[in-house]
Amino acid sequence: MLISFRLIGSRVKIGESLNSVQHKLNLPPRKIQSLLWKICRELGLFLLTCFMWTNSKYASRNGAALSSSSSYASAASVPRSEGEILESANVKAFSFNELRTATRNFRPDSVLGEGGFGSVFKGWIDEKTLTPTKPGTGMVIAVKKLNQESYQGHREWLAEVNYLGQLSHPNLVKLVGYCVEDEQRLLVYEFMPRGSLENHLFRRSTHFQPLSWNLRMKIAHGAAKGLAFLHSDKAKVIYRDFKTSNILLDANYDAKLSDFGLAKDGPTGDKSHVSTRVMGTYGYAAPEYLATGHLTTKSDVYSFGVVLLEMLSGRRAVDKNRPTGEHNLVEWARPYLTSKRRIFRVLDPRLGGQYSLAKAQKAASLALQC
Repeated sequence: MLISFRLIGSRVKIGESLNSVQHKLNLPPRKIQSLLWKICRELGLFLLTCFMWTNSKYASRNGAALSSSSSYASAASVPRSEGEILESANVKAFSFNELRTATRNFRPDSVLGEGGFGSVFKGWIDEKTLTPTKPGTGMVIAVKKLNQESYQGHREWLAEVNYLGQLSHPNLVKLVGYCVEDEQRLLVYEFMPRGSLENHLFRRSTHFQPLSWNLRMKIAHGAAKGLAFLHSDKAKVIYRDFKTSNILLDANYDAKLSDFGLAKDGPTGDKSHVSTRVMGTYGYAAPEYLATGHLTTKSDVYSFGVVLLEMLSGRRAVDKNRPTGEHNLVEWARPYLTSKRRIFRVLDPRLGGQYSLAKAQKAASLALQC
């Protein structure tokens, strides 16, 4: 059935060409497009009103069922406002001047790292009062100063405050505080003196010596404990960005997960997954998540397997500088991981004879299961 309506005295059918409409009405094309745009807008508002009315009727009929759900589920299903997130964060709200003083006015020589979000600066504050102190005294901090032009940066900044302002675990980096002042958005973390796992695995310099087998396994174990905590009933969080650059190391090489900008609340009730826009880092994201947008804790487990494989091989998840057929680490290594005789081809030659074959096979088997 064709739907039609009257427009300035003439009957116009839905789907009719612009030339046909112009002939009937004898009006310039721009005038006709303007009239049709107004009609579409009014029709859209009408349909939206109908949709909201239908939903309200449904909600009123099912009010009892909704109110009986757990407080955690209702909190997770309704996004909290920025004000609610900042109020509930168990960390300090710094002023911009305090952080400017703590970092010596964000001096270039105090930069610890840079990324799409902005720059990270080294600073110092008093351990008890958390007020700025002279360089070399008090507690060392890392201050992430976000790029003011990035809307995505603001969303990720808020997600970090939301999760790290509430969660605490030995294998999660500690958020000391935040700053929101005019257009400025900053985050203050505990300082991790050993830097990222990425640097230790892939940077070739005298400052970064090859990690021993025992240290690699220690780091993998610590990162796994941090991920297990996020997936537990206490947190119910999907990390979504598990990779070597987000695993930071303290002075004792204890691993701590950082950067929660892409983290999401896990599924609640009888839901098996969270439907979301695909985000993350190529090479670490699970194939089923890339294909469907369905996010589960298994997505994080896959990423853990990729990182474990990087630690075993000393190769990046994706490396276009490698020969053809070796660009993607998982695809290249999979045939060797299933063979006890060929497992040595995957292992980092810098490890020498630090491991037993049995331990190497066990670690490879774990990576393959992920």
